[in-house]
Formats: sequence, structure tokens, C-alpha cells
Amino acid sequence: MFTGIVATVGTIATIEPAGESMRLRVEAGGLDMSDVALGDSIAVSGPCLTVVAFDADGFEVDVSMETLARTTLGRRAVGDGVNLEKALRLDERLGGHLVSGHVDGIGTIAVREPHGEYVRFVVSVPDGLARYFAFKGSVCIDGVSLTVNAAGADDFEVLLIPHTLERTTLGSLAPGDGVNLEVDLIARYIERLLSREGTGGGITLDGLKAAGFVGPRE
Repeated sequence: MFTGIVATVGTIATIEPAGESMRLRVEAGGLDMSDVALGDSIAVSGPCLTVVAFDADGFEVDVSMETLARTTLGRRAVGDGVNLEKALRLDERLGGHLVSGHVDGIGTIAVREPHGEYVRFVVSVPDGLARYFAFKGSVCIDGVSLTVNAAGADDFEVLLIPHTLERTTLGSLAPGDGVNLEVDLIARYIERLLSREGTGGGITLDGLKAAGFVGPRE
């Protein structure tokens, strides 16, 4: 698990194709590697990847065909920056929100515009994902935990502060760029529970009563 609080921006140093998959070496960009071990998880611009080799300056990860198909990692080139976060420890502060590192889809930057000292982004989302975004809810974009400022039928808006623009790769995003999206874990589980475990029952008054959300008025 992760928090969506980026530790640093690393750099893709090498890309080695391996059949339909590939191996990346990432220069750590100041990420503390002293407590990293083989098999550890590191979020690389959103996707949770497993460390298969490392040294004091960086690490290597294998990227599967599934991950390449569902994220923007297959579009990356040597020299590209990537947001890095090591897996959450139980004794650490949860500064963002709970993030699994499992990307739900690729969004597209539709609008970037200044908003005072901030920057407003409108992100178009793939079919089927829009229902997971809610006003003041959480979203993870390229591994960064953000708050949704508005949610539309096929897009949502976020407002980025100067710190986020300077300390992550989001500051370089432009209209047309693809981004890795992970929706709020809570939204997915609530949907699953309210759909009566996939039977398509949806939200009903009887269902809310059975779940204890609706009771008799006093």
C-alpha cells in the first residue's frame, strides 16, 4: 500500500524489452535506498512494481504485458521523469489516502490553465470510470494523491498547488498527455457491496435498511 505522497522524482535510465514485457532501470533521484530489499514494492508514477535488482543509486523492475497495456509505462522513454514512492510502513503518517498501486485506467489531460498561483487540470477519463469520482473525493494521478474539485459525466477537475507542481512530474503535464489513474479504494468496495455482490441490484431503500444505513425515525 501507498499514500500518494511522492518522495522524489526519479529518471528512467534504461529500457530493456523482454518479449512482450520489459525491464526498467530507474535512477532513484535521491530516494533513500538504504532500507530497500529485493522483492520490495515501489510505486513508479502510479503502478506498484517489484524491485528485482538495486544499488545505492537506483533499482530495476520488470513491467508485465498487463501493466504495459493498462498504464502509461509503455509510452515512457529513457530520460523521462517518474514519481517514486516506497511502500507504506504501518508506523508512518498517512498524508494522502490509501493507494494500492493498481492503475484503473489511463486518463487524458484535457485542460491546463493557471488559477492564481495554482494550476487547474481537467482530466478526461475512460468509459466506466467517471462514476468513481466525487466532489472532494480522492484520486491518484501518476502516483500523486489529489482531491477532486469537480466531477463530470466523463471527466473531473483537480487544482494543484505550487509544491506539487514543483516536486512531482505533474508540473510538466500538457493537454493531450496521458496519466495513470487509480480511483479511491473505498468507492470500489462500496459499489461492490451495494451491487449485492455483482448481481446488479444497485442501491435500494430495502438494501440500505438491511445494511443498517436507514432506520426508523424517532
